[in-house]
Amino acid sequence: MKGCSFCAIVRGEGTVHAVFETADVLAFFPLASAAVGHTLVIPKTHIPDIWSLVDAQASSLMISTLSVARAIRQALRPDGMNVINSNGAAASQSVPHLHIHLVPRWSNDSFGVIWPASKPIADEVKDETARLIRGCVHKGP
Repeated sequence: MKGCSFCAIVRGEGTVHAVFETADVLAFFPLASAAVGHTLVIPKTHIPDIWSLVDAQASSLMISTLSVARAIRQALRPDGMNVINSNGAAASQSVPHLHIHLVPRWSNDSFGVIWPASKPIADEVKDETARLIRGCVHKGP
């Protein structure tokens, strides 16, 4: 897609440090890495967010993500890893092209806790929310 910085990377415009590539997926270091080994995994076709992803693309993307995550673990030996996908401005998606962050973590790194403290949610609210979601889940291809 014209104007998409990740589509430009897929087209070979600009310099990136690619670590993995298939016919459908590209994995590379972001310009502003959160940690050594922080890697983005993207579909090569322009897909704006997770809701626009079809099952066949999801399979390829997730298999590739798992391959890269395993490679990062083997190469860098982190103590853990955050796998992050943000969708929409409210979730801090900065590039409107689906991407998965693989962020290696070490016990004494400077990240701190990534989830804010939250108040407990009442069981009645959880029950109703679960009912609504269950009613909307697509059950297979």
